[in-house]
Amino acid sequence: MSNDEIFAAAYREHYWAVSRYVARRLDGRAGEVEEVVAEVFTVAWRRRADLPSSPLPWLYGVARNCLANAVRGHGRRRRLVDRLGNDDTAHGRHIAEGPETETPGAWVHEALARLSASDQEVLRLTAWEELGIDEVAVALGCGRRAATMRLHRARRRLRAEIARMRPAVAADTGHSLREGDRR
Repeated sequence: MSNDEIFAAAYREHYWAVSRYVARRLDGRAGEVEEVVAEVFTVAWRRRADLPSSPLPWLYGVARNCLANAVRGHGRRRRLVDRLGNDDTAHGRHIAEGPETETPGAWVHEALARLSASDQEVLRLTAWEELGIDEVAVALGCGRRAATMRLHRARRRLRAEIARMRPAVAADTGHSLREGDRR
């Protein structure tokens, strides 16, 4: 197979997985998803001779870099709008959330959000993208041992964050935690 055919096969097979990966990380900025995914596959096209035999973890690594660029660009645009005074708060518009806006399991996402970006990423790669540790290592651009250690530490930090939140979680859900339920 030629490099072009290998790229075409990778694109067909992994386009939706990469799209989901990007969409989960852009959280509510759906308009940017297609743009970032297009950039991922543009990079893959330019480097099609370098595509590994199992390209998905490699594509996730490229997506991480493209997302970082998109996030930086979004931050620059937001700061510019703030300087120009065109943000919603400057015009007195405020959005108030109702009691129904909390989604089930939101506390898990809140605990995850309290972790560092690198902890969040390694946990998302294993849970959301269902990658094995070897694939996580490729996506993160590190060795297998480093990926294993990062995952172990991130899980430990997430457990600690959840443990800190448990009284609040129990109060929010109306359940009390018995001593035997704590780990």
